[in-house]
Parts: sequence; structure tokens; C-alpha cells
Amino acid sequence: MQTATETVTPAGQPNAARKPGRALHLREATSALHAQVDAAMMAGEPMKDREHYAQFLIVQYRFHQLTRHYFRDPILNGWLPGLAERERLAALEQDCRDLGLTPEHYLNLPLATPRHAAGRATALGWLYVTEGSNLGAAFLYKAAQALGLDADFGARHLAPHADGRALHWKTFVAQLDAAPVGDQYESLVVEGAQAAFLRVIALAQGMAQG
Repeated sequence: MQTATETVTPAGQPNAARKPGRALHLREATSALHAQVDAAMMAGEPMKDREHYAQFLIVQYRFHQLTRHYFRDPILNGWLPGLAERERLAALEQDCRDLGLTPEHYLNLPLATPRHAAGRATALGWLYVTEGSNLGAAFLYKAAQALGLDADFGARHLAPHADGRALHWKTFVAQLDAAPVGDQYESLVVEGAQAAFLRVIALAQGMAQG
């Protein structure tokens, strides 16, 4: 049975102490998709006014619903301590309500709870994208403040963590690099991140066209 602290590699050896570099590899493997996400998001002019920002919120809310079960998975929380507290779905729901949106109108079925090693490897890729979006939200938060939004109204999900964005991200990266994923599943981590970026692109393009 797989535990939160050990996964067996093809050679039969535990991969509990994964060498650093997984996050860097993900960054390199998804750089083109990341650029496409940025372009798709900016095409919708999310910070033009509150109406455009509301459409941006819908995209964010629908995307973050997808990873709901990942943030609550006990084994993933063992690999990534504090993962459950990182989830921003509740903040997004309240941000939507602040802007007069009804979250129930924008429900999105979450991805299935991972039940095996392959599923959790894929989940790590999705979580990399989800958490990375918070690191890059600094300029969005500043722009949201120009619209009269902040950590108490409308832009809760963009607000920095009390520890600061950089330290919060550095902690996550260290956990991600150390997560005990078997070597045979490493490609699934990349595939998960790629799938997450592609989903964001699709949602953002829908916002720009809508």
C-alpha cells in the first residue's frame, strides 16, 4: 500500500528523498504553455474595469474548482504539509459574491480524488500550476487595488500570504521537489501541469470571446 512517505521506484527502491529540480523541470517543460496562458488572460483585459474583472473571477473560480479534491487529499497533504490551507476556492467564492456574481451559476466538476500513485503524480502537476498562479498574482493584485478591490473585498484570492509570496512559493517548491513520486510516474507530473495550463487557456479564451 502506498503511503504519504514512500513510493517504490521500478528498481524497487524508495524514492522518498527526491533530488531537487522537479519544479525547475516543470517550469522548463511548460514555459511555452505558460506564455500562452499569459497572452490568453491579457486578451480579456481583466483589469480594464470591474466588469472585465468579474469575467476574470469566473475563470479563476471555475479553474480552482477543478483541484478541490487535490487540496483535501490526505496523502498529498502528507507530501505537501499545509496544502489544505493553501486552497483559495473559498476566497474566490467570496470575491465573486462581492462583485455581485452568483458562484452557483459557475460550477465546474472537480477532478477525481487521486486513488493511486499515478493519480497523485498528475495532481502534483496541477498543483504546481495552481500555486504558481499565486506567485505571479502580485501585479494583478496591484491592478485590482486600482479598481477599489483588496484583500477584504473582491480580491481576496490575489492577496499575498502573510509570509510573503516569495517565501510561500519557496516552501511549496521545496515540498514539491521532495514529494516521493516514483521515477516511472515523473512524466505524469509534467502531463498534469500541461493539462492544467491547457485548461486555463481554454477558460481564458472563453472569457475573451464572451
